[in-house]
Amino acid sequence: MVERAAGALSLPDDWPASPETSLALTRMGSFDWDLASGLCHLDPAALDVLGLRPEEYDGRRESLTARMPPDEAARLDAKVATALKDGSEHYGVYFRFRRSDATLCWTHTQGRVLRDGTGRPLRIVGIVRDATEELADSAARMEADAVRRRRTSVVESTTAALAHARTVQDVIDVLRDVHGLEHFGAASLVLGLLETGGRIHLVAEGPQEAFIPGTRWTHVDDAYPMSEVVRTLAPRFIESRGDFAESYPLLWPHLEGLGIRAAAYLPLIAQARPIGALGLLYSDRNGFSDEERNVLVALGSSIAQSVQRAVLYDQEHDIAEGLQQAMLPRRIPEVPGAQIAVRYRSARMGRDIGGDWYDVIPLPGGRVGAVIGDVQGHDTDAAAVMGQLRIVLRAYAAEGHTPATVMARASVFLHELDTDRFATCMYAEADLSTGVVQVVRAGHVDPLLRDTDGSCRRVPVDGGLPLGLSAEFGRLEYPVSTVELDPGQTLLLFTDGLVEQPGADLDDGMQLLTSLVRGGPRDLQRLADHLCEVVDDRGGDDDVAILLLRRRGAFTPQTGGRLQQHVSQNDPEALVSARHMVRAAVRAWGAGERADDIELAADELITNALLHTDGGAIVTARVLSGPERRLRVEVEDRSSALPRRRDAGESGVTGRGLLLVDRLADTWGVESRGTGKCVWCEFQVVAGPGGAGPRPDG
Repeated sequence: MVERAAGALSLPDDWPASPETSLALTRMGSFDWDLASGLCHLDPAALDVLGLRPEEYDGRRESLTARMPPDEAARLDAKVATALKDGSEHYGVYFRFRRSDATLCWTHTQGRVLRDGTGRPLRIVGIVRDATEELADSAARMEADAVRRRRTSVVESTTAALAHARTVQDVIDVLRDVHGLEHFGAASLVLGLLETGGRIHLVAEGPQEAFIPGTRWTHVDDAYPMSEVVRTLAPRFIESRGDFAESYPLLWPHLEGLGIRAAAYLPLIAQARPIGALGLLYSDRNGFSDEERNVLVALGSSIAQSVQRAVLYDQEHDIAEGLQQAMLPRRIPEVPGAQIAVRYRSARMGRDIGGDWYDVIPLPGGRVGAVIGDVQGHDTDAAAVMGQLRIVLRAYAAEGHTPATVMARASVFLHELDTDRFATCMYAEADLSTGVVQVVRAGHVDPLLRDTDGSCRRVPVDGGLPLGLSAEFGRLEYPVSTVELDPGQTLLLFTDGLVEQPGADLDDGMQLLTSLVRGGPRDLQRLADHLCEVVDDRGGDDDVAILLLRRRGAFTPQTGGRLQQHVSQNDPEALVSARHMVRAAVRAWGAGERADDIELAADELITNALLHTDGGAIVTARVLSGPERRLRVEVEDRSSALPRRRDAGESGVTGRGLLLVDRLADTWGVESRGTGKCVWCEFQVVAGPGGAGPRPDG
């Protein structure tokens, strides 16, 4: 049994010697902890050490541990539990205790475990003493070490984050991050880049809404701290408001009201030459220790390397992007009967550029071709292939080939190039007088159609293999899909960068885009800008090209209405397309009452040309203005042999074509052309319920 004393506990003779027991016992008390009841008695001296009044302590040990930091209370419990379990007689531990005045004080306790004859622990007796003075120097060293580790950690973490910065803006964002330089107490930063002629361009302006007039562009010879460190290649530490005001009288009046008290300006040096300067502005600091200066200089060196990489990246990317922009159409032609908007956005993922492109091709007879495509890869080779593909697609379309033929020839062209690239593409040829759009898709994403009421839907389009691959595998067949575009409706063509995101499904991206278009602006240019803003906010790893084509109100070419289609021999798709063109012209030009006669006569003329001549045919449908409105169908071929009517006989299977045309048409005839002939037929038409007829004024 250990006797309780009013002052200190009398220790047994065999109490272990330790540095702690040699200390003066001026502020030391004792405790007696009954393990069976859980009550722990503290004598008045122990209560004084812990800063407790007698009425504040209820004898329960849990009331004591509740006043300790949780991790330190856990460490004390672990020490006691280990001593009880492994048979130890003594333990000792330092901990902090919250006094009645809410201050934390360092305390040390030593305890001895008293057991019965079987070794079962009964009580723990020991001492508690004030360790504040003992640990004061040690705590200061620990705090200094913690500050040093924290600063070193900031340098390391900032350097690691800067390793991922690609652009100058990325570098600025890393430095402004709340987990970055603010650990040094900096309120804000300024960053200037050295340009040719000794000019310094301020790219980060310091405190928000605190731009100083005249400092956007400065010179190395100016009386500014940023100019000074670039000129001298030495850091400048401004340690007080007075130092700031005396050294830089031109700058200080603008900073005085911002609460700036000190600053550190660091030259950014890369490859032994200055590239700019960084300024850290402080609102609660006076002076810099040698250690702080060394850390900031080291940080400046790391930032300089990142800034140099970012500047080179921005320069090279701007050059590459300019190259790609030069390969895109410089201007979009005015197309009567259509409103068109185009946009291009690069991914900003490196100096490499993509092969996305768009094009608008005016065609005869009030038609227009719209192209959207994407060459595989993100480099200058992809951009070069894109430029060549754009040119050949435009040439093939201008030659009058059908959309399927245009796509097939472009695929063969790409296959024969000395490249392993392929390209996805979509070509839409729209007749703006009828609203008929023929669409061919080569591995590309489907288009969208926005209606006049703002609703939007995906338009499924049958497709073939991407350009280059279809020629490689001998699968040059491209099905032609037909879409009818009513006045006010908008066809949206785009590359996959608009709808694809890493880890996301393409269908989800299409649904999201559909909702964006549905809720987007009515104005076509504003809608294109809206989609680009979504791309800019979202970011991404791919370029984006957008082409929006809206059909205006009822439109007819100035000639009174003219549609034309080239039909190659052995090209059933072209024949179907020509028939569709005639049918659309009949409907659009108000000839609904004679639709069957016109379509049948045109079909006979086309079939005759394909069966009895070589080289295909050109089918033209036009409206002839005059006292009587007449619809004329022309079929031109390369043969100079004139057709003649003949009697097919009762059992003949051919020979009735011209007889049928003669019966159906109001008049028909044959005209010699320089390289062949033209067989034509005409029908008098009156605008009926099916259409208002063409308007010569467009």
